[in-house]
Amino acid sequence: MPGGMPRALARMSLVLSCALGAGVLGPVSARAEGLAAGGSGVLALPGEAGTMALVPGWQGGGGAHVAGLAVSLAPGWKTYWRVPGEAGIPPGFDWSGSRNVARVIVHWPRPVAFDQAGMTSLGYGGDVVLPLEVVPADPRQPVRLAGTVTMGVCHDICIPVTADLAADLPTPGRAEPRIRQALDGAPEPIAGRAACRVDPIADGLRLTARLPVGRPGIDAVAVETADPSVWVSQAVLVAEGGGLTATVDLVPTSGAPFALDRSALRFTVVAGGWVGEMTGCTTG
Repeated sequence: MPGGMPRALARMSLVLSCALGAGVLGPVSARAEGLAAGGSGVLALPGEAGTMALVPGWQGGGGAHVAGLAVSLAPGWKTYWRVPGEAGIPPGFDWSGSRNVARVIVHWPRPVAFDQAGMTSLGYGGDVVLPLEVVPADPRQPVRLAGTVTMGVCHDICIPVTADLAADLPTPGRAEPRIRQALDGAPEPIAGRAACRVDPIADGLRLTARLPVGRPGIDAVAVETADPSVWVSQAVLVAEGGGLTATVDLVPTSGAPFALDRSALRFTVVAGGWVGEMTGCTTG
């Protein structure tokens, strides 16, 4: 077994145990048609966790449509951000069932940090809308957004959900306040430069990043590489000298040291209601 596999398998086992704790041996599947396709288009999530729906939105001047994935969670329930943490279930999107869609870009409002199984996870509670930037293959033709969304919803237990959603996107449509608010809730850019030291370890790399963040009350730092298959440990944080040092282990599927693109590293810092983000780091 490659050197990196035990830690990757440990994370998979933790996520699976959450699903088994819910009494779910496989994803819970459901189907809903979006609001513009007729009917309410609101999908009830299992376990009375809440609801999910596509919000059709509007078409912008450049031809791209702005839609939204609206998730409304019952009190106590949470779902995950794009980087959920070691105990979370990462969300996924497959829009291959769409018509006249070249690509879909998911925009992520700032997450909150919460404790799960003794580890820090990042996600959302209550009502959240994920803005969807839908770029048509031909802006002059009708667009139908259809796909499969996978995500975890958690309370005392975690339930993996698979939902099929579809909506005909209107032209020109109308501005939707919930989507606008979500777009305005993106993380703030962090000014300055990050400096990184990279050291080889048995199953990958250890990254020590010095971030220009002097804000108190840091809850979490998420680190993303250009390759989403690289496993990233929970960051060990040290605040000193008006800055913040975050140390993580990066473990690829090969379980060995690898070439790291420093320019593509993305750092997201969560401190209470404030979330900041920066990309890239210099040698240091």
